[in-house]
Amino acid sequence: MPTTATTPQEYVDSLPEDRKEAIQKLREVISANIPEGFEECINYGMIGYVVPHSIYPSGYHVDNKLPLPFMNVASQKSHIAVYHSGVYANEELNEWFQEEYGKRGTTKLNMGKSCIRFKKPQHIPYDLIGELASKLTVQQWIDMYEAQIKR
Repeated sequence: MPTTATTPQEYVDSLPEDRKEAIQKLREVISANIPEGFEECINYGMIGYVVPHSIYPSGYHVDNKLPLPFMNVASQKSHIAVYHSGVYANEELNEWFQEEYGKRGTTKLNMGKSCIRFKKPQHIPYDLIGELASKLTVQQWIDMYEAQIKR
């Protein structure tokens, strides 16, 4: 869903009522758990958590004017999405997440390479998303990212 929001709060404020609470709660749980150094912003028209240029001056290899993306949260047309680059780049983290979702999730996992989709806000396992956000430090993510792009 396209947005003209320039800040994460503007993004939340622009959402339909049925999505505001869930997206705000995701912001809160991620912010409470994500390691120091990641920065919240609008990234690709979504709420993003990135490694800022002040820490990683090279930026994102696809467009080095952009900071290095890590996580995103979005209200899509038919679902709420949490994107986590670590589950895409690290098989062990992906396996951990899928196993934990099987224990804590209330619905079947709907997941792409880095996208975790929730059709209904009440099915979001906020504690698990918070724990996922905490799994990689900025330096671990930079090291993992560089290992992937230098192959």
